[in-house]
Amino acid sequence: MKHLITIVLLLTLLSSCEKETTADTIVPTTMAVKSSATYAVTVEQNVKYAEGLSHQTTNGPIYSTIDLKLDVYKPANNTKKKPAILLIHGGSFISGDKSDADLANMATYFASRGWVAFSINYRLRANKGTVPTEWIQYAQNNVPLANQSQFLAIYPAHRDAKAALRWLIANANLYNIDTNYITVGGNSAGGIIANTLGITNTTDFTNEISITMDPSLATTNLNSNNYTVKTIIDLWGSGLAVTSNNTIYSYNRFDPTDAPIMIAHGTIDQTVLYSEALTLKNTYTSTGAGYVLHTLENRGHEPWDATINEKSLQKLSFDFIVDKQNIVVE
Repeated sequence: MKHLITIVLLLTLLSSCEKETTADTIVPTTMAVKSSATYAVTVEQNVKYAEGLSHQTTNGPIYSTIDLKLDVYKPANNTKKKPAILLIHGGSFISGDKSDADLANMATYFASRGWVAFSINYRLRANKGTVPTEWIQYAQNNVPLANQSQFLAIYPAHRDAKAALRWLIANANLYNIDTNYITVGGNSAGGIIANTLGITNTTDFTNEISITMDPSLATTNLNSNNYTVKTIIDLWGSGLAVTSNNTIYSYNRFDPTDAPIMIAHGTIDQTVLYSEALTLKNTYTSTGAGYVLHTLENRGHEPWDATINEKSLQKLSFDFIVDKQNIVVE
């Protein structure tokens, strides 16, 4: 019942629009990035990474196939192997876009310092993506009718983000990426998705639906699932999708091997409550996985201009990633 209340409350809030660490594994590295903006950034827009179905009604027989696209931010004149960061926009699973200004700025920040950054689109509530029967049954039995369509949008959004990550792996050589250095990050709903990518199994939010039920799965690089997310950047998100999936399938995906996470969350956020950050922090504490919590005092939702000790969210993210991935800063 406590879990149900959390889901309903968070979905309702989403519709309305202390630094602490624990030990974690450090990977030996010769990877290096720049401490400041060094490279000119080139942007490759609207790259197709997969396809997805859009039904007229939930899982209905009448549907169209839509292209799923991302933008690539590349450091010009950098021929070395590079780390990658996959960024995911917010919008309550209802709205938002890969070109949202704050996310584009973050992608540029990292690309100018030596990362290849990807900003993705994914299916939203209006697209009515294919949803497993188990999710539909759970929603019907546990989620108020007014929130069900938004709750069901969670699954296809995550299915798409998983597909984008597999596309990244499949195209690593094209972009000269070292797949030992992968970060996922996002804001609000994008933070929820990023957390799921770094915590759940690689086949979660994919194998629950067959290619017969969803032929577009054949476009999603299903064989490129041998990867490990090394760090998560969670900007005012939550563990909603992980805990929902855990409940629906009787899983427990939280464990000591989860990717280290940096959480930044405002204490007066009325869209995704600050208590969600504390819940996620406490879960990480219980498993022993690595985390940092940046409490943004007296800040609400989407405080992109927030600072901690005069460091921007971008700089805090940079410091966290290079520390947890043991990347050399030049």
